[in-house]
Amino acid sequence: MHDRALMDDLMRKIEEVARSEGALRVKRLSVSLGALSHMTPEHFAEHFDAASGGTVAEGAAVECHCETNAAAPDAQGIRLRAIELEYPR
Repeated sequence: MHDRALMDDLMRKIEEVARSEGALRVKRLSVSLGALSHMTPEHFAEHFDAASGGTVAEGAAVECHCETNAAAPDAQGIRLRAIELEYPR
């Protein structure tokens, strides 16, 4: 359940950015996996593929950074670091 909540929150952020920028789709994104998020890059990829299906982020390339500071304010979460968008021509 924790994983689902993290992914739902991340997808809301991604879709909000894409919508506010008028983007067609998300080409690439970079995320930080909090030290206490219990996510590995492989685990994240599985959840992201499922959560992004049918959205502007479907098929986006993903780069994961694993944080190690368990005392960080976002240690239990997933933080969107960067996003590369595709715009209409």
